Amino acid sequence: MQLQNICQVLNIDIKISNDIDIIGLNSLQEATSNQLSFLENKKYLSQLQETKAAAVFVTQDMANKVPNNTIALVCDQPYEVLAKASKFFAPQVAQTTGKKPKLGKNSTIMPNVYIGFDTTIGDNVTILSGAFIGDNVTIGDNSIIYPNVTIYRDCVVGDNVIIHAGTVIGSDGFGFATTKDGQHIKIYQNGNVTIGNNVEIGANCTIDRAAFSSTIIEDMVRIDNLVHIAHNCKIGKGSILVTQTGLSGSTTLGEYVVMAGQSATTGHLSIAPFTTILGRGVVSKTIKEPKKHWAGFPLMEHRSWLKLQGKIQKLIK
Repeated sequence: MQLQNICQVLNIDIKISNDIDIIGLNSLQEATSNQLSFLENKKYLSQLQETKAAAVFVTQDMANKVPNNTIALVCDQPYEVLAKASKFFAPQVAQTTGKKPKLGKNSTIMPNVYIGFDTTIGDNVTILSGAFIGDNVTIGDNSIIYPNVTIYRDCVVGDNVIIHAGTVIGSDGFGFATTKDGQHIKIYQNGNVTIGNNVEIGANCTIDRAAFSSTIIEDMVRIDNLVHIAHNCKIGKGSILVTQTGLSGSTTLGEYVVMAGQSATTGHLSIAPFTTILGRGVVSKTIKEPKKHWAGFPLMEHRSWLKLQGKIQKLIK
């Protein structure tokens, strides 16, 4: 869409001399000269000042902080306006036309499998009954998709990947902008999920697609059953997520992080490489120092947590 048309639909009063074709939305850090972004929280002001976005939704008090090559789209509620704009760039739920699926050599597709348009299946792939593979999906060589797996449109699965029964890849992230009167406006999740090579994902897991860009699972990750990974997370190479782990949006795990059963994060944070979060540990702040063990809530180093538990037991006695 042209930027002037977007502004008209969203009731933003601005005149643009040289109109710009906008192809989508993105974060302040990753937006390009033909994408829109937004600033709602002032703690991301430094990202605003460095953004390459064509235009940014901002409040009036932040308009003078927008870079010279970026257009300030002034509005009262930037996050709410972004949510409304996201609908303009949402792809079709299901294509009705396109190229027939491309199947590699020696691939086995069992009965009752659906494969959408513009999808590519690699060599020696096995897809078992009941699986749904959406439009424009790529599945690499030697991968196994077990029964009733759902892979939404535009997702990418690497080579030598195993996805067990009932898992959903690419469902919408839980993104809503709440208005002043309490309505929840859907933010359309226009990104995808990208899964690397030599990854194994257990049964009944859910990995949400990104709001924009990608939710990323890097090479050699191991994910147990019943794990949830929210939108725009990045799981580092060789990490292990044990059953009932839940990651909130925009969590970044470094390489070889271990998250034990029922552990969780609160989102928009990073965990250093080779960190271990013990069972039921909740990460609420970024962990910068690698190779440490953490436990409990509030989270503390494992040794300190053990000492605390010992003192509690003495108090009880």
